Amino acid sequence: MPVFLNTKDDGFDAAFAALLTMKREETPEVDETVAAIIADVRHRGDAAVIELTTRFDRLTLTPETLAIPAEEIASAIDEVPAPERDALELAAERIRAYHTRQMPQDHRWTDPEGATLGWRWSPVSAAGLYVPGGLASYPSSLLMNAIPAQVAGVGRLVVCAPTPDGKVNPLVLLAAHLSGVETVYRIGGAQAIAAMAYGTETIQPVDKITGPGNAFVAAAKRRVFGKVGIDMIAGPSEILVIADASNDPDWIALDLLSQAEHDDSAQSILITDDAGFGQAVAQAVEARLKTLERRAIAGASWRDFGAIITVRDLDEAAKLSNRIAPEHLELCVADAQALSLKTVHAGAIFLGPWTPEAIGDYVGGPNHVLPTARSARFSSGLSVMDFLKRTTVAQMTPEALKAIGPAAETLAKSESLEAHGLSVRARLARLNERAGE
Repeated sequence: MPVFLNTKDDGFDAAFAALLTMKREETPEVDETVAAIIADVRHRGDAAVIELTTRFDRLTLTPETLAIPAEEIASAIDEVPAPERDALELAAERIRAYHTRQMPQDHRWTDPEGATLGWRWSPVSAAGLYVPGGLASYPSSLLMNAIPAQVAGVGRLVVCAPTPDGKVNPLVLLAAHLSGVETVYRIGGAQAIAAMAYGTETIQPVDKITGPGNAFVAAAKRRVFGKVGIDMIAGPSEILVIADASNDPDWIALDLLSQAEHDDSAQSILITDDAGFGQAVAQAVEARLKTLERRAIAGASWRDFGAIITVRDLDEAAKLSNRIAPEHLELCVADAQALSLKTVHAGAIFLGPWTPEAIGDYVGGPNHVLPTARSARFSSGLSVMDFLKRTTVAQMTPEALKAIGPAAETLAKSESLEAHGLSVRARLARLNERAGE
């Protein structure tokens, strides 16, 4: 059973604090293992990647077969049934349309002193996109990572998608095709992250690595950050639903289970202002768990990390939501728009009972790669901005330098950086010489 909390009860603050600090993913010795894998890939390149793929994915490769051949990709794509192809194409179209609107504009202006200032945006040259395999492989994740990169103008996109036992998901390859990705490596884990970051004899290094993965992938991304950019360190999935009693308990139960079925470390929380409704949702969850295909995983997640919190009113619900800072936030209340203005920390917000979080995972348009573990307090979901760099631009005229240069010289002297000040003074002196001629 999940945890039941009520803000009116004594001890609520302590219980809620414990909920916030609950560790949902134990990773003993993971970092040590990952460090060894990265060192091995850096030292032995292809040989290390091939050996590790044999060990973890039970797949024997050669340097020539690390990447899936174009003809194999085309053949696999042909196997995709029409309904699934149509659905993936719709998703790709909507995701592309949404992210195209995110593209920022270059800007330049001349200030009153005559200085021309501004900025320009340019894409990273190469990006590596990780797509999980193992328990499940997600073509939707490939779309969510690759399309923003393509829209941003990244010149070279590669995908690492593990294929345990050699089993390829045709939908993943179709998603790569729809996203403009031509190179798909059938490798995964920390070794894939290391190969994309440092390169091997066969795999060229990239500038940015994005995409979710297990604890080993997350630890590897953390270790290679600085050598390459990364999107974020993603933890287990999570959802917070704020719902009043006007909702169908079964709908809310399914929304909670939509995250619980990801893995047994996922977390689903309901906040409601009606205790009876909370009990009805709990009963609906139990009923659905009896028939759900992934009931073992979802049941463990709900039992170990689920929570139902009863609050006095929706204002109190918003305050608790901001403390949780959830990855996904559903607002199933009469005035969802008004409540959304009070919930300032969330990776993604879904307004009203007709907007289940699952729509956001696939065809809504906004990105589903979102901050977890309360990091929505200070970070955002994946976007085209993750594949762009902003470069500032400045140009001084002689008049502008004469107007603001002395202040720069003064500040340089105050910081005891003599050459800084002299580089400005030399130019000012030349201007004064010209003025005296």
